[in-house]
Amino acid sequence: MSKLREGASRSDVADLGTAAVIDASFEVQEGEIFVVMGLSGSGKSTLIRMLNGIWRPNGGHIHLGEDDLSEVSAARMREIRRTRVSMVFQHFALLPHRTVLDNAAYPLEIQRVPKGERMERANRSLEMVGLDGWGDKLPSQLSGGMRQRVGLARALTADTDVLLMDEAFSALDPLIRRDMQEQLIDLQQRLGKTIVFITHDLNEAMRLGDRIAVMRDGRIVQIGTAEQILSEPADDYVARFIADVDRTRVLQASSLMRKPTLTLRSTTGPRRALRELEEVQLAGAVVVDRDRKLLGTVVDEDLLQAQREGADTIEGVVRTLITPVNEDTPLVDLFAPSSESPVPLAVVDDQGRLSGVIPRVSLLEAMAPEDSPSSAPSPANGDTEITAAEPEGAQTTTSAGGTR
Repeated sequence: MSKLREGASRSDVADLGTAAVIDASFEVQEGEIFVVMGLSGSGKSTLIRMLNGIWRPNGGHIHLGEDDLSEVSAARMREIRRTRVSMVFQHFALLPHRTVLDNAAYPLEIQRVPKGERMERANRSLEMVGLDGWGDKLPSQLSGGMRQRVGLARALTADTDVLLMDEAFSALDPLIRRDMQEQLIDLQQRLGKTIVFITHDLNEAMRLGDRIAVMRDGRIVQIGTAEQILSEPADDYVARFIADVDRTRVLQASSLMRKPTLTLRSTTGPRRALRELEEVQLAGAVVVDRDRKLLGTVVDEDLLQAQREGADTIEGVVRTLITPVNEDTPLVDLFAPSSESPVPLAVVDDQGRLSGVIPRVSLLEAMAPEDSPSSAPSPANGDTEITAAEPEGAQTTTSAGGTR
């Protein structure tokens, strides 16, 4: 242990055994999907078994709320597994002699919940995972994807705080695996579970994870969002790991947008608006209202005409033919609206308020793996404004550390 604390590697202590997890320190926030990703032998499966109390670390602590899983009694650990932590296994782990409904209800049977209530809850879980009407079948009568849905339904029936998923979809065919990923995302949006998901599949990690931990030789080498890992890999190992990722489907508008260079109040006249645009060398700008909700754009030729006609404000020359994008729009869907926009692409939040802008050059820069997309916070709310950009060309629920 002392050698590992001093930075020794697995090979340095091989004569003492295999150091499966070394100094793995992290926190999982309530309601997030935290993905642990790594190649075979990286230590990720050992890690999740420690989170479930199956194995105890030789050093360090694992906290779930007020409980330290590295120190609780065996009786308390069994209680935690019954009421606070559920697990979905890679190879389903269903009871072959029991029906689908009985398998889904099994966690409540262990908790001694009355039969009527546990069957009702199990039926609801089966419905959530798309197995309504299959409750009287045996696992042998189901496809692999359907059996994995039963495993997921069983975990949902337990209604625990934390859901652990160990390579849960890796035994499935690609199309079925994609369907299960969609199912999990949909369930997470509705239920808001705290999930630790283990995978060796990079694309799966990027698709599912709110945050991702990359493991190598027992150690966590980087933790971050998919965008952070793509944009700023911690070392050459991570950089090689992500080399083949389709960045256009992972990076989002929120990671590319920047704070507008210029904002003008609604009382600004055409003459002043033209002068401001000239200073930043732009031919047009985005227009928002008092609450920063997107209204459209103005262009220099319309402002010039408004000035000649003696207009007091620019409101009469706002063009509404603009296609904004949401903050979570993937990079692949930004190119078409950007090519059609006379000004930097406008990014809006769920309420239609302007969050930032994306100059076309930022899209091109984002395609280069060695470059990091720039981003900036959205400006403060104010009165109705014209917005221009630069010239174009929870709470901790689980933490783990220690070795085994």
